[in-house]
Amino acid sequence: QVQLVESGGGLVQTGDSLRLSCAASGRTFTRYAMGWFRQAPGKEREFVAGISRGAGTTRYADSVKGRFTISRDNAKNTVYLRMNSLKPEDTAVYYCAADAVDSWVVTTTETLYDYWGQGTQVTVSS
Repeated sequence: QVQLVESGGGLVQTGDSLRLSCAASGRTFTRYAMGWFRQAPGKEREFVAGISRGAGTTRYADSVKGRFTISRDNAKNTVYLRMNSLKPEDTAVYYCAADAVDSWVVTTTETLYDYWGQGTQVTVSS
């Protein structure tokens, strides 16, 4: 069992940057692949970025490639999402998630993640 707590969201303007953090409890963080998802009002939750347990593999949604960077600090049990050049269409609740089963790869499939945080709101004004 692991608990995930996101932080770092807020209200920013177009072109600004934010860094989201997701802190994990427990001693098994290094065994998990980690992902960031987001859900905008009236839309389904979608994959944003993911990183494998060894940080050797990262994946990004096409909509954020080149602007967002996922990283992890296993010593701090934390995964980060650095978001640059933010756009109004990035406005959403951002969730981090942990994949405890197939953690050497990065899956974009929401249902394959085992643990979820409560989410943090990111709002980008135009």
